[in-house]
Amino acid sequence: MPCTTLLVGRRASADGSPLVARTEDSSAGSFDPKRVVVVRPEDQPRTYTSVLGGRTIELPGDPLRYTAIPNALPDEGIWGCAGINAANVAMSATETITSNPRVLGADPLVERRGGQPGGFGEEDFVTLVLPYIRSAREGVERLGALLAEHGTYEMNGIAFSDAEDIWWLETVGGHHWIARRVPEDHYVTMPNQLGIDSFDLADAEGPGRDHLASPDLRDFLREHRLDLTLREDGQSADVFNPREAFGSHTEHDHLYNTPRAWYMQRTLSPHAEDWDAGAPGASPDSDDLAWSRRPEHLLTIEDVKDVLSSHYQGTVFDPYSARGTDAERRAFRPIGINRHNALAILQIRPDLPESHRALQWVAFASLPFTTLIPMFTNVETAPTYLATTDASVSTDSFYWTSRMIAALADPHFHETIPLIERYQQRTMALGRAAVHAADGTAAEAGTSADVPSLLAAANTEIAEQVRAETDALLAQVLFTASDRMTNRFSRSDG
Repeated sequence: MPCTTLLVGRRASADGSPLVARTEDSSAGSFDPKRVVVVRPEDQPRTYTSVLGGRTIELPGDPLRYTAIPNALPDEGIWGCAGINAANVAMSATETITSNPRVLGADPLVERRGGQPGGFGEEDFVTLVLPYIRSAREGVERLGALLAEHGTYEMNGIAFSDAEDIWWLETVGGHHWIARRVPEDHYVTMPNQLGIDSFDLADAEGPGRDHLASPDLRDFLREHRLDLTLREDGQSADVFNPREAFGSHTEHDHLYNTPRAWYMQRTLSPHAEDWDAGAPGASPDSDDLAWSRRPEHLLTIEDVKDVLSSHYQGTVFDPYSARGTDAERRAFRPIGINRHNALAILQIRPDLPESHRALQWVAFASLPFTTLIPMFTNVETAPTYLATTDASVSTDSFYWTSRMIAALADPHFHETIPLIERYQQRTMALGRAAVHAADGTAAEAGTSADVPSLLAAANTEIAEQVRAETDALLAQVLFTASDRMTNRFSRSDG
C-alpha cells in the first residue's frame, strides 16, 4: 500500500520525544475509511487468521492493551496502521517498499496458492506484534521471528519506538529482514522504496547496538551474490549498501518515490545541498539520497504534519501552482495526495511519567486540507469522533468530514486554502493547549489508576472542540464551492 514515513530521533525533536509518523494511503482508485480503536486484552484474539494470507497462528495469552487505526470496513482484514501499547511502545505498519528480481528469486515472497496459506503482511503486523512487546528492540525481534517462520507476501518497512529509540525494519524477500536504529540526532525519510543505505553485518551478528538482521544474512548475501559494494583494498567486508543489494532504482522510483524523499530533505535540511541544481544525491530522481540526515533545527509535531502534507510548494512541481509547465506540475507523486487514509504521529515523551507520556496524533483524508487531533493512549476507549466511521458518509465522523472538506476545497484551492490554514492553526493550538492541561491534571491525580479516566475525558473534550471547528470549516468551504459552481448566473452577469 502506498505510504510515506518520517522518523525523528529524540535529539532531533523539539521536546526530546522520538517521533514516528506515517501516512497510510490507499491504492489508486480506492479509499479505505479508517477509525481509531483501543484494543483491550480481552478483545485481542488468541487464534488469528490472516484474511489475505490465509495463515493461522496461535497468539500469546498475555497481550497488552493497545491503540490502532484499523479499516472501518473489515472485509480485507484489520490493517491496524499504527498504535501505542500499554508499555508505551509505538509501532507503524507499514511502508510498502521495493525489491529486485535477484532478491525475490533467492527468497521468494510467500504466495497463497491452491488452498495453501501465504505469509503475513501489512494487514496483520500490528495485531501480531504490538500487544506483546515492551521495547522497540523487542518489536524488531518479534516481527523478525514471525517473518522467519511464516514469511511475508510483500516487501515492507516498519518502525518501532519507545522513549529512547526508534528502530526501522525492512523485509528482504519472503523471510529475511534487516533493521537499523535511527541515529538520535537525525530524521529518516521513507517513500515506497527500500531505504537503508548502509549496514554493518558485524554489529548485527555481535552486540546489535545499531543493526539487527536475520541470523543467516551474511550467508544469504554470499550464496546469492547480492552484495554489490565496490570496495577499496582493505575496506571492511562487513559494511554494505542494502539499497544496492536489495532495493530498486527504476523509472517508477524516479517519478513516484525519490521525489518525495528529495522534497522532505529539501524542506528539513534546506542548506545541506543545492537541492535545485540537479546534482547527484540531491535531485528528485537521485538514487542515492541519504537515508537519514540532521535537521537544521529541532523538529516539532507541526513540522512533521506540514512535510507529510506537502505537494512540492515553492517548486515547479506543485500541482496547485501557476509556476512550471503542465507536464512539470504533474511530473511527480505528491506527498500530500488525495488518497490518504490516515496519518498517525506516535510520540513517546520520555520526560513525563509513564501514566501519560504517550500521544497518538491522528489526521484523516488528504493532508493538505486536514488537521491533527491528539489522543492520549493510556485509555480504555477512543473518542467517538475518531472511532465513528462506517460505510455511511456522515459529519459525525472525523474521517468523512475531513474527506468532504478536501474534495470540496481541491477544485477551489486558492480560494479555500486561507480558510483551511486558519483552521489548522486554531485546531493545532487547541490540541497543544489540551495536551498541556491534561498533563497537569494527570500529574495531580491521586494515583496512576486514576489517570486513564482523566485522559479519556481530555481526549473527548479536545475531539469535540476540533469537531466544532471542523463543522464550521465544512460550512465555509461548502459555501465557497457552491458559489463557484459552473452553472452560476446572476442578472448582473449581463
